[in-house]
Parts: sequence; C-alpha cells; structure tokens
Amino acid sequence: MTAPDAKIEKCIQMLENITNDNTIPRNIRKVADETLKLLNNTSKPTGFRAAEAISKIDEISNDPNMPIHARTRIWELVSQLETIPLD
Repeated sequence: MTAPDAKIEKCIQMLENITNDNTIPRNIRKVADETLKLLNNTSKPTGFRAAEAISKIDEISNDPNMPIHARTRIWELVSQLETIPLD
C-alpha cells in the first residue's frame, strides 16, 4: 500500500466514525457518508478522490450546527486529505 492509499484509508476510518456518531447532526453525517463513497471509488486516481472529498467536506465545514468535536475531526480530515498529491 502506498503512502497516499494509507492516508485515504485513515480518512475513510475517520469518516466512518463521523457517520456513526449520533451526536453529530444528520445533515453532516449525510455529507460525511457521501464523502466516504467518493473516497471508496477506486476507479478514480487517489489525488482526484482526495480533491473531490475536500470539496465535498468544505460544504459543511462552516455549518453553525456542527458540534466542536465534529468540527475538529473535519479539520483533521481535511488536513490529511490536503497532503495527498494530485497525480
């Protein structure tokens, strides 16, 4: 497994934790689930999937209903995805 693939796997685990956390509002979990599907789409290059995921997550990153702990996880997730180079 290459380094970008390992980072994608870590991000997938983070998104799964977010989607399974009932303290996070439903609309945020829905976007996290959609982002999870983007990252799991192996037919696209790793860098492109990361860029799509960042774009999708950006939609919810400033949601005023997001709890602080969820916002911190989202920022950490984006930081991980930003380290993946475009191919």
